[in-house]
Amino acid sequence: MFSGIILAILLGVTIAYPNYQQNIPNGRQVPNPCAGVTGLWLGVGHLNPHGAGPRNLFGQDFASSGHSWTHDLCMADSDGDGRSNGVELGDPSCTWKPGQAPSLKATGHPGICEPMNDLKCQSVNANIACS
Repeated sequence: MFSGIILAILLGVTIAYPNYQQNIPNGRQVPNPCAGVTGLWLGVGHLNPHGAGPRNLFGQDFASSGHSWTHDLCMADSDGDGRSNGVELGDPSCTWKPGQAPSLKATGHPGICEPMNDLKCQSVNANIACS
């Protein structure tokens, strides 16, 4: 019985994170900002590009908003790079709703200060796992 409970908990956690991508515009299309790396950052709210583990600043804000795309979350600049989460995720007017196609492509990462080598970004990005 105990192992069944643990399995159910782990299965729930494993399935839940990919579902969060549906709760933000372009959640499955966020570019990887690491130098020399092409591809996507699938764990948008995490320090690790594949998800799991500690959350980045956007992940903390997303959790605080009830894992929902709210007007306040859209307007916020979680990573402090001078661009709102909405601008970075392709919803600058903050009108996107789950199930809709975003009006624009994602142009940045809302939880990683960009450009990454900028002095203002170094402390924000200290724990980002680029490798």
